[in-house]
Amino acid sequence: FLLNWCLYHIFLFFNFVFLIYSMTIEGSFYIGYVSKTRGLKGEVQLFFEFEDYDELELDVIFLEVNKKLVPYFVDAIKLQKNSTAYATFEDVDHIDKAQAIVRRKMYLPNDKMPERDPDDFRWKDLVGFLVIDEEHGELGEIVDVTEMPQQFIATVELEQGKQLMFPLSEDLILGIDGDEEIIEVDLPEGLVDLYKE
Repeated sequence: FLLNWCLYHIFLFFNFVFLIYSMTIEGSFYIGYVSKTRGLKGEVQLFFEFEDYDELELDVIFLEVNKKLVPYFVDAIKLQKNSTAYATFEDVDHIDKAQAIVRRKMYLPNDKMPERDPDDFRWKDLVGFLVIDEEHGELGEIVDVTEMPQQFIATVELEQGKQLMFPLSEDLILGIDGDEEIIEVDLPEGLVDLYKE
């Protein structure tokens, strides 16, 4: 029994070491960043940009340091309702150590991404969709969707590197084709011309 127990734990250790050293940004997904320190004992505030942050497994969080992902083991974490959490990490037991990880981007391995129902459509899913305006035709691709207090704002990449922003309002959207990744809109008169100038 003791031999099996030892072999099993050695196997787990080597798998974990392999995970740590093989973890790349390409093999992971971005969840947010360390926003600030809290107190003197190494506690930090995390800010989540991943929408379903409350469904994440947060026993190990990978922080980007010099374009490499470094594992930080979570001692304790308290999720808040405003896309934040208060966390302490192993070996980060003083404000000076905590200050060194502030503003670091946080990642998790792709296999820890929560599964979503295919019918669970969100505005942020429109990134990559082609925008076609009723009057101006093809405008470009949505490169970002930002949540504002009252609405979501889409940013479209126009020609010559210019960007157009418009609210994702049901009044402006004529249709969304998820298969073709196209969104048809009727933007207010003059809005497109304003951005093209």
